[in-house]
Amino acid sequence: MKALGKILGLFFLGLLLIIVALGFALTHLFDPNDYKDEIRQLARDKANLELTLNGDIGWSLFPWLGLELTDATLASATTPDQPFADLRLLGLSVRVLPLLRKEVQMSDIRIDGLNLNLQRDEKGHGNWEDVGHPASSATASTETRGKTPTADTSTTPPGPADSAQPIKLDIDSLIVNSARIDYHDAQKGQQFSAESIQLTTGAIHEGASIPLKLSAFFGTNQPVMRARSELQGELRFDRALKRYQLEDAKLSGEVSGEPFNGQTLNFTLQGQLLVDLAAQVAEWNSLKLSANQLRALGELKVRELDKTAKLAGGLSIAPLNLRQFLQSIGQQLPAMRDDKTLGQFEMVTRLSGSPTSLTLEELQMKLDDSSFSGQIAVSDFAKQALRVQLQGDSLDLDRYLPAKSAETQDAGSARKAEVKESVANAGANGSTQLPKAPTQQAWSAAAVLPVEQLRTLDLQVALNLDQLSVEQQSISKFKLKAKSRSGLLTLEEIRGNLANGNFDAKATVDVRPAVPLLSIQKNLSRIPLEPFLKSEQQPSPLKGLLDMQANLTTSGNSQKAWIDGLNGTASFLLNDGVLVDANLEQQLCRGIATLNRKVLTSEARGKDTPFETLQGNLTFRNGVASNPDLQARIPGLKVNGQGDLDLRVLGLDYRVGIIIEGDRHPMPDPACQVNQRYVGIEWPVRCRGPLELGAKACRLDQDGLGKIAARLAGSKLTEKLEEKLGDKVSPELKDALKGLFNQ
Repeated sequence: MKALGKILGLFFLGLLLIIVALGFALTHLFDPNDYKDEIRQLARDKANLELTLNGDIGWSLFPWLGLELTDATLASATTPDQPFADLRLLGLSVRVLPLLRKEVQMSDIRIDGLNLNLQRDEKGHGNWEDVGHPASSATASTETRGKTPTADTSTTPPGPADSAQPIKLDIDSLIVNSARIDYHDAQKGQQFSAESIQLTTGAIHEGASIPLKLSAFFGTNQPVMRARSELQGELRFDRALKRYQLEDAKLSGEVSGEPFNGQTLNFTLQGQLLVDLAAQVAEWNSLKLSANQLRALGELKVRELDKTAKLAGGLSIAPLNLRQFLQSIGQQLPAMRDDKTLGQFEMVTRLSGSPTSLTLEELQMKLDDSSFSGQIAVSDFAKQALRVQLQGDSLDLDRYLPAKSAETQDAGSARKAEVKESVANAGANGSTQLPKAPTQQAWSAAAVLPVEQLRTLDLQVALNLDQLSVEQQSISKFKLKAKSRSGLLTLEEIRGNLANGNFDAKATVDVRPAVPLLSIQKNLSRIPLEPFLKSEQQPSPLKGLLDMQANLTTSGNSQKAWIDGLNGTASFLLNDGVLVDANLEQQLCRGIATLNRKVLTSEARGKDTPFETLQGNLTFRNGVASNPDLQARIPGLKVNGQGDLDLRVLGLDYRVGIIIEGDRHPMPDPACQVNQRYVGIEWPVRCRGPLELGAKACRLDQDGLGKIAARLAGSKLTEKLEEKLGDKVSPELKDALKGLFNQ
């Protein structure tokens, strides 16, 4: 038995020596460089690949099956003069004996100077797409490209290899140096590049953590951008379970380019990544994000990877100065009235989405002094379809409104000077001359609506606020519902409470035509008028609670165009009002004193004129509102009038008649005591001037006052004749005399 064992040992030793000697002979006596032409032809026939080997092929057989290629290029055999890849060095080696056990034990894999030049032509065909097919198949594919493929209903039964255990991998390391990828799509005009690609790994063993480091520089032309990035982590994979993990992943770098307007975004992403192809899910847990001043935490999960992927997760953004962050990434903010807005921002939300949409659910957001909750979604990225449903506590909109432009200020400067002069010349008691009609334009011609953006806007918004401040007015229970699509913006509802009143309105803005069209229907109920008429320089000339219904249309894209094209109808009722700093009773008293041929001896009892109601109807034609039926109720007086409001210059021109209903209370001066002759007479008043003057623009019509004097004198003469003639005068003659003196 010992002799047999010795013989077997010598046999295997001899066999091993023969194998070693054969390997030595093959590697030293056989030169693969002598077969470059055969290798190239084999590549053409089997893979439709044009392989050019400019450098030498180095190789070893045992105990390592080694291969080293230098200075090689690859191209499709269809376009052999257009290489899509070139390689400076590829080196790898595999232990021979473990291959017999379906184990791949490799030393370092090294790739240096790999350049990929991938191009799609104007027809959308890539220069790499024919590779991997035999030459005959590639030719047939080229000839039939563009035709509808016929479905292949045949099935290929799985071979033995399909059910075999996967090959076990054992690689010392993978090193890629100075690699580059260039992609150009001539059909879309897009370019992408990744250069200075560096990849290093530790030992690659299935089921074990593999240290990984990858860095590269990226660039695109649509838009023009440049980025530097570096990825580190521990890779772990299990091919049998189809499970891949990147633990303690950290992606960092910086981005600059056109979207950032000369600024740079520095970013870092960290977390635990998992892709489970058996369960068709991908997860990013313990997500940490930093981008300049922004800091965020979150988690993401994508399921149904083999179908239409669905996203779920959460995101929390720590408090930050949003204005500073946006400025740091080159985003120019529009000028606002308060340059401290957007100073505080934070958000917590749940995420859901798909490849074409993203929704922020259960949103909790704080912006400056406001808090919001609800949902924001982009329902279609391609259409930029935005959906907003928010509930907020309070919002001071004045802080975010655009600052008045120089053009807007210049447009009103001439009119302000005109109004200032009228105010200076107007007296509260109506003793000065009738003001001149205003002539200066009151509105800016600057464009207001972003027409091009509105034509593509796809929006649905529902906003509820407990409190809204706008133009220094506080609105409670504010509600807004609007939508926009294909250039038609519809304000379905806007309502709220203002003081003890309320309002609601509907409107449309149609930007589909070359000239935008606008319409509005609004209802006001007991809205305080004073806050909307006063300014820093001028108090409100009118107070009261306004009820109003209006249906208006206009066109254009500026304040001036909107007013110039304003048409429609409205009705109004002003209750519990006051004509501020204008005493109509005093003016009327002056007229009565004139007829009484007396002089006023006392000062006016007050500067203002209270009234019970002021009402009428308006018809708008190209910016001028005609009011044919103005009526007012003042204690002891009744007022009727008609006139125009020229909104283009904010001027009024009215003829008003004041009727004394009876001596219901003492007049302010003995010289203007009302007697029975004055009751029922319509005293003529003319109002003309800027709207800011209010009733201070009104004066007694002297011509009309003369007619009243003549009429009163005639009435007195008739009375005396009747007294003297008595019953001697017939009724017909009495009527004739009355008519004579009442002309």
